[in-house]
Amino acid sequence: MKLRSFFSFPRLPYEIWLLALGRFLSEVGTGFILFYTPIFFVNEVGLSSTLVGIALGSASVSGVVGRFLGGSLSDSPYWGRRKTLLLSAMISAIADLILAFSHNFSSLVFGNLLMGFGMGLYWPANETIVADLTTGEQRNEAFAMTRLADSLGLSLGVMLGGLIITSSQNYRLLFLIDSVSFLFFFLLIYFTIKEPKRLEKESIPILKGWQMAFKDSRLRLYFIANIFFTTYISQLQTTLPLYFKNFTSDGGFTAAMISALFSWYIVSTAISQLPIARFLNRFNRINALRFSLLFWGLGFSVIWLTGILATSPLIFAIIGLGILAIATVSYTPSASSLVAEIAPANLLGIYFSINAQCWAIGYFIGPLIGGFILDQSPLVIKSYWLIISLSVCFSLVILSFLEKMMPKYST
Repeated sequence: MKLRSFFSFPRLPYEIWLLALGRFLSEVGTGFILFYTPIFFVNEVGLSSTLVGIALGSASVSGVVGRFLGGSLSDSPYWGRRKTLLLSAMISAIADLILAFSHNFSSLVFGNLLMGFGMGLYWPANETIVADLTTGEQRNEAFAMTRLADSLGLSLGVMLGGLIITSSQNYRLLFLIDSVSFLFFFLLIYFTIKEPKRLEKESIPILKGWQMAFKDSRLRLYFIANIFFTTYISQLQTTLPLYFKNFTSDGGFTAAMISALFSWYIVSTAISQLPIARFLNRFNRINALRFSLLFWGLGFSVIWLTGILATSPLIFAIIGLGILAIATVSYTPSASSLVAEIAPANLLGIYFSINAQCWAIGYFIGPLIGGFILDQSPLVIKSYWLIISLSVCFSLVILSFLEKMMPKYST
């Protein structure tokens, strides 16, 4: 395949491009508040770090509820994917307004509960629409394109948010801008995206749909394997920065070095997203996930070297994060495409809701395990990344069992 074809934009339905634009604008707004919310409410509003942590964590609780409801509403013939996205955008915009004018703990909790619920509604509906609008051949690139829009929007938002804070010190303005970004997303969906036509007309009662999903042994195996993936990703955002700061062989990296390292990771994911998705189209989805696991294992092994080799830990950190970027971008579209292949057409929303719950579980488990490990002896801490790299073997075994349940993959 020519190099140009790897880097050219894919041919996708125009609705996918519009959806990607909406996601880009929405993630720009999210980037404005992502890192600055705890700083604002501790340093400016005057709440304790503990109270702010509790309030921010409340979004995860309401997010679980939102994901379950989002999957059910998306599959409902009386509601559907489009209305669920519109409801999500409106709730999230209102949540930002509450946070923008929040002066106490109770309003901070209420705003975060609303935001978590709104974003919980968002993910099953969004992923389901992408699956509806694409064929099997297009789907991997479509998911990659929307994830690329997320990454670019988030990166731009973080940068612009920093510029606003530096120039004006007006933290509340960030929440107002994020609210406007959700309104733009609402208007874009309202005027340009129609409810996708369903291939499967028969509707299934909500409770029966969830029962069918939980009884699907393929989905159960995928669910277990997927928690490994989401736990790995959570390590990049929670455990690894602290490890780089305090536990590398040279005594720890500076804040500027850590910022540059993760900027390198973000840029690497953005550059490699489409080429990797296009390359993996030649394989079935399970083999694509195997490819991802191999890079997770290799990447964590290289990170392990930053703690045990006396020389050049920074070089190994750069190499390790570059490998982990490939692991990330080979996972996200492949996993979503596999869910779309497993799910019955009239249960896509519920299946993507369960897929989204894996992220909630991974981001709950990952920081707990990582935080516990970093409080242990130096030997345990430095062995952690090697243990994680070996854990990919469990996921590979699970994927092998899953492959046997996929008739078209067994040939």
